[in-house]
Amino acid sequence: MTNKKDLSDRINPEIREVLLEMGAEDIYKCYQCGKCASACPWFQVGTYEFPIFRLALEAALGMIAATEDKDELAREVDKIYRCVGCEACMDQCPHGVNIPAIFRAGRRLLVDFGSYPDVLKGIVQKIRNVGNPLGEPREKRPEWAADLDVPPFEAGMEYLYFPCCLPSYDPRLKSVAQATAGLLRAGGAAFGILGARENCCGEAIRRIGAEAVFEEVRQANTEAFAEAGVTKVVVSSPHCYSAFKRDYPGFGSELEVIHVSQLLAAWIEEGRLKPVKSFDKKVVYHDPCVLGRQNDVYEEPRRVLDNIPGLELLEVEDFCRNLSLCCGAGSGGLWMEWDKTERIAEVRLNQLVGTGADVIAVACPYCLQMIEETAKSMKVETPVMDITEILIQAL
Repeated sequence: MTNKKDLSDRINPEIREVLLEMGAEDIYKCYQCGKCASACPWFQVGTYEFPIFRLALEAALGMIAATEDKDELAREVDKIYRCVGCEACMDQCPHGVNIPAIFRAGRRLLVDFGSYPDVLKGIVQKIRNVGNPLGEPREKRPEWAADLDVPPFEAGMEYLYFPCCLPSYDPRLKSVAQATAGLLRAGGAAFGILGARENCCGEAIRRIGAEAVFEEVRQANTEAFAEAGVTKVVVSSPHCYSAFKRDYPGFGSELEVIHVSQLLAAWIEEGRLKPVKSFDKKVVYHDPCVLGRQNDVYEEPRRVLDNIPGLELLEVEDFCRNLSLCCGAGSGGLWMEWDKTERIAEVRLNQLVGTGADVIAVACPYCLQMIEETAKSMKVETPVMDITEILIQAL
């Protein structure tokens, strides 16, 4: 008979105190009701048991990363990096427990120990070295705009356009940045880009737990924006939007941060943009977690789509707006390789395709890449488009 260590052998008050310092203050608010687990996207996947409420208790006992057994630590790392940061748990929690912050504290501890997934170590290193998670040279960052005559930002321009790393470099997602630039020009805006002076916003690596590298890119972006004289910044990515508004101290109060869907909806209502060409398709809109649930931007993307002639807007019944199912790309999930039977994006794609839509519309580069790549792997032919790509066709 195997002797098992008493649970008290694993309790570590020192780790608990470190976790509290790293942002896990809500561990004592959780009373283990389990409602968060049913809201978690892993519950919908159904093949991976993920009782996330237990993490609060484990953190309170200091049991995170407290083992010296390699296999047990590997299982713990896998568990802590399963969280995709969608905040559905927080949205449904009766006490408003910030479970994502508890996960992030656990990740910060694992990063400090060097015990986190190698693929994410690579992402963090690329952002530290060249300012983007793709590892591309800085000087290539503005190449998406090479044929569009988009000027460098100068003080006095109305908007800085900050496209996000993925639309800046990824061959498919460059279309999002290009469509956005076209819409800004069609709306008569004076705008420019920082190009090679930009760094990744750092939202993803902060949620990975690499706080020190996040601080480096935050400082670099803050200084670049201040030196350029930026007062308003338009972003394509909800992740950039959230980082600037929530993670950069004082940044959101000094600058006006605008997601492109907010700007486009306002311009359409003002008559500054007039969709006139018909887009005769049924379109289902996928609510990005970071834009919707975390920043309460639900209606603006829908208003953009609703104003396009011929477009019939559909919804995923029971799984839209604050109940939208995550695509699985957040908090480093975009780069993680889970088993074929354990992919959140497949569940979400089935929900979206199940509406009978001709096109899946998104307002987030992460969601676009995750859902489109999943569609390819599942041999689903329904196209995935950013709302800017749809709107520019209708002008």
